[in-house]
Amino acid sequence: MKIFIFLFTGFLSFIVSAQPDIPDNLQIGMSFKAYNPELFNQVVHHKKLNQAAYESVHFQNSEWKTDVTYSTLPHKTDAVDLEISFICREGKLENASVALDLNISNWSSENYVLVPAALYNGNRYPYRRIRYSPKLMDPRDIGPDKGIIISDVHKLNYSDGPSFVQLRSGAMSTPSVCFYDSAAQKGFIMLTHQATKWGDNGISVTENKNRDEVVISVIAPVVRELYKYRIADSRYPSDDISAKFETGDTVKLRVRLYSFEANQLQDLFNKFAEVRKDLSGEITHNNVLPFSEAFHIQQDKFNRDNWVEEHGYYSVGMRENFLQDWQIGWTGGMISTYPLLFAGNNKTQEHVIRNFDWLFPNGISPSGFFWDSGEHGTKWYGGDIRKPHTANWHLVRKSGDGLFYILQQFLLMEEMEIAVKAAWKTGIKGVADAFVKLWKENGQLGQFVDNKTGEIQVGGSTSGGIVPAALVLAADYFSNPAYLETAEEIGNYFYTNYTQKGLTCGGPGDAMQNFDSESSYALVESYFTLYETTGNKKWLLAAEDAAKQFSTWVMSYNYKFPETSTYGKLGIEAVGAVFANTQNTHGSPGICTHSGLALLKLFRKTGNRFYLDLLNDIVHAIPQCLAHPGQKMPGVKDGWINERINTTDWLEGIGEMMYGSTWAETALMLTAIQIPGLYVIPDKSVFVCFDNLEARIAEDSKDKLVLDIKNPTKMDADLKVFEEKIAMLNQKIGPDFLLHANNVKIPALDSVRLTFFKP
Repeated sequence: MKIFIFLFTGFLSFIVSAQPDIPDNLQIGMSFKAYNPELFNQVVHHKKLNQAAYESVHFQNSEWKTDVTYSTLPHKTDAVDLEISFICREGKLENASVALDLNISNWSSENYVLVPAALYNGNRYPYRRIRYSPKLMDPRDIGPDKGIIISDVHKLNYSDGPSFVQLRSGAMSTPSVCFYDSAAQKGFIMLTHQATKWGDNGISVTENKNRDEVVISVIAPVVRELYKYRIADSRYPSDDISAKFETGDTVKLRVRLYSFEANQLQDLFNKFAEVRKDLSGEITHNNVLPFSEAFHIQQDKFNRDNWVEEHGYYSVGMRENFLQDWQIGWTGGMISTYPLLFAGNNKTQEHVIRNFDWLFPNGISPSGFFWDSGEHGTKWYGGDIRKPHTANWHLVRKSGDGLFYILQQFLLMEEMEIAVKAAWKTGIKGVADAFVKLWKENGQLGQFVDNKTGEIQVGGSTSGGIVPAALVLAADYFSNPAYLETAEEIGNYFYTNYTQKGLTCGGPGDAMQNFDSESSYALVESYFTLYETTGNKKWLLAAEDAAKQFSTWVMSYNYKFPETSTYGKLGIEAVGAVFANTQNTHGSPGICTHSGLALLKLFRKTGNRFYLDLLNDIVHAIPQCLAHPGQKMPGVKDGWINERINTTDWLEGIGEMMYGSTWAETALMLTAIQIPGLYVIPDKSVFVCFDNLEARIAEDSKDKLVLDIKNPTKMDADLKVFEEKIAMLNQKIGPDFLLHANNVKIPALDSVRLTFFKP
């Protein structure tokens, strides 16, 4: 049902009576703006109207008519659709934009504002203007007990003064603004679309001086006034191109509004996870390269470009600087060795063993943690040597990653009957002990510790989000229950102080304590690992909470790249890209640096299809970004994956890429060994083809499920099939559960039929 309404003063009360869940403090309005591009889009004329439909609006040299369409949604009783049409009836309007405004009264700066992948709690925290790669500089900011301090990013003001953000639609994983009002126990979500024919939309949030009113606007086209955001700088001159409207032009802006009861902040994240794709349209994935072929390309690349024969280790990059030579964890050090050991040939496996011999014991610092980084095979560094005061600042997350992935490799070696040497065990046990010591002495893990003393230099954060999972593995491997006890204590600390507050920060080493996806996903792994080991359902609930929060970082739709851009020409699909953090505002091909296995485990335990679909989007985003003989990419070698799927202009430009080799290659290899190409539960008629193939039902009867699997790519596929019955879903699967998977070969451009019998 659609009702066309010419708004008048009483329109809002009509909405309230028709849809009681729509906030009664919300008024729909509109605005027109004209800009001076020579003054970096300074506003020179502005007309704001607190109703959304008028027969005649005069602005500058133009005459407009505006209509509103209000649509109820029978299947969504807590939602309403609004569309405002701006129709230019006479004249023309240059250097301008139009906007749909949501004017909200009874506002509070205590409201939690979520703009997915861009604002968490409004980014309403102290900040410092420090150029990239920012590290805290003022001694007053440094220490274990300081609060969250972010770099100069999009943010609502945490103190007095102007408080507003202006963003491109592509600067968020889903074009939307959400908030949680704890006083009223209400949640609110506004979804909208990427663009009109005039280009990407803008989305702004503007608070008044008293912080008791806010205006959420959808603007066509995006015009950021005076300034736009560029890496770690919110005051970069605006170069947005405004519109020229002429007689006959019509601009339509559409939003979907949800208003719902929310007893706690997590209810906002749960609702967002439910509706994030409601306006996404048809979702398509690029099936360009099977996992098996992608792994072969990556293995060749790592042996060709990353292997350092003189010293016997795989560098994390092309060794153009120390950070691209060696870093433990994070960017791939001792993570990439895991898939190379799992699926590599004999030569590759020999290289992995040499890598372990090279790392132990020389890679362990005096604190017991790993050395942070190094170069030339013999130089070990405590931290960022480019900044003298941080030369020994070790990112806690790096040693957490090292502990987590090396212990998994020990288990894999034992299954493969490869000896785990005493020196390796001694070194990794020392890392576990260092974490226990750090926790016992401080009641937190901090973000940066001194690599020589182990003392916290920068406190707080969820940088060590993976540490509980790593300590659970250590407890089992070394038969030491003290590690498990510490893991639970740390898990409780993270859940109470961060997850329940909708915050994860400090995972990346180059983004201060800006909110990030990397530690967000690490907590999913940790909480679920604690659940697997203890059986305590509070950890399962914590893992679900963390996973719903993590989903806010994942692109929910296929952003339309400019046709002239690199990604536009390559036909890259953005859905499933994982935004890095609120400073480095780009999507990435993959999770830094994990496969996403915990999402599959969550589905197995809960039966919630959401986790399968989220994982499917993420893993499909990666292979399309791999340069290989069948898909050459400008400026990069075969086997390289750049870490960016740019849907906003934070650095390289929309649809453009960085030219380098990155951790995303490791994420792809992890995906190839930990995520089944085809996952099937025949007695539930559930299947997902995670690989770059197509699966369709040929028959689904009470006795069997028959699937046709097509390989649409130009490469032969070696498909890993993981089949399980309902009765098996309660069984634990380890990280190496695909080591002996059933492999099905499917030639290029061919298909096979697979039959799965039901019990």
